[in-house]
Amino acid sequence: MKNIQVDCINENCPVPLVETRKALQKASQGDIVEIKGTHSSSKKEIPMAVKSMGYNLLSIDQNDDIWTIKIQK
Repeated sequence: MKNIQVDCINENCPVPLVETRKALQKASQGDIVEIKGTHSSSKKEIPMAVKSMGYNLLSIDQNDDIWTIKIQK
């Protein structure tokens, strides 16, 4: 099991969602994909996309301007 980091800080839509999808495609079953970003719309869009793709949304955390979303494939 791997932990895959995706840095989308200061990136706007649709970059964070596109990068999340790419990371999930490369990930193996059980891997954790962790996305960090600052774009507020992506913080809402990524969890919705994750749900529709059937992956496990582990957490959404906010620390100042930066959010972190953890997904398990």
